[in-house]
Amino acid sequence: MEKILDIVDAIAHEKGLQSANVLEALKTAFVQTAKRVINNNFTFEADIDNKTKKMHLFQTIIVVKDDDKRLEDEELSGGYIALSDALKLDEDAELEDQLQIDHNLEDYGRTAAGKLHNEIEYHIQRLVENELYSKYNSKIGTIVTGRVTLVDSDQNTYIEVDEVRAILPMKSRIKGEKFKVGDLLKALVRRVNIDKANGIQIELSRTSPKFLEQLLAMEVPEIADGIVIVEKSARIPGDRAKIALISTHPQVDAVGATVGVRGVRINAVSEELVGENIDCIEYTNIPELFVARVMSPAIISHIEIIRDEKGDAEKAIITLPADQKSKAIGKSGINIRLASMLTGMAIELVEQKGSSAQGDSPAESEQKDGVDALQALFS
Repeated sequence: MEKILDIVDAIAHEKGLQSANVLEALKTAFVQTAKRVINNNFTFEADIDNKTKKMHLFQTIIVVKDDDKRLEDEELSGGYIALSDALKLDEDAELEDQLQIDHNLEDYGRTAAGKLHNEIEYHIQRLVENELYSKYNSKIGTIVTGRVTLVDSDQNTYIEVDEVRAILPMKSRIKGEKFKVGDLLKALVRRVNIDKANGIQIELSRTSPKFLEQLLAMEVPEIADGIVIVEKSARIPGDRAKIALISTHPQVDAVGATVGVRGVRINAVSEELVGENIDCIEYTNIPELFVARVMSPAIISHIEIIRDEKGDAEKAIITLPADQKSKAIGKSGINIRLASMLTGMAIELVEQKGSSAQGDSPAESEQKDGVDALQALFS
């Protein structure tokens, strides 16, 4: 066989792998082939002969007494040698020494050569997949760009991303989206799996709130630089989203920076999300105030936070005028659902007693006083 180091360098260059990893894979291939061709019960090792630059394959065998019962066991005998026989190989052999018996796979003919070829292919492929797994596993939660190669009968979209093919399941596609072969699209790496049967599998998503956050980071320099932080986000893909923002710099308006001049930044993100409306909210750790902001555009009169035994906020009871209830709920309940998702609390709406949508009745005055009191509390 030609010099193994030449093979190692060639494979490493072709596959974009580390030479040391390729060498270990080849050693494993030689050992597994020896077990298959010679004896599966033998203990083999492989190493590089520094003089010839070729692979050195040897069997490790332990020296034992001539009457050792392990010599009579077919499954164990391959790992042991009687002292009398060992002395014929090495006159300095002693009990418990480990002798090395050389083997050359070329002596075992075409069968060995074929099995070695298959083993090398298998272990190099596993190495390539492991490298790709490490690469894309580190990209979970980030955006990749690829070109559509196939849309199957179940509307799952297959995308070529660099050297791998990823899948965008139907359930992870924004409502109303349709793709065709050749389309270029962005998606979030949601999950990376690897197994012997299917190799590496990368699942993408365009419906995850994290996809929205990553798009904002690409479009808004202040978010990419950490000056503005997306504290929380919630989406109903293709319809509407709410994001809670906080600024780490006193002179930077988190909402204004994210929206951009005339909405240019937020509109660019919305366009990528098939027209999804995005509400930007300034985050606060005061739960009552945060709930009030999240419930926009509804104007509310009072908020009561119900806490669990641990003191965590688990429910918000919101009192509001009757004419604000529809705004709080939103079309098909979208506003209240997003508010609940963003705050992590169940939300209960209670109509303000005696409220009215028309006239300047005493009830309406009372309602306005309640709103003013709430706003004064949060100011």
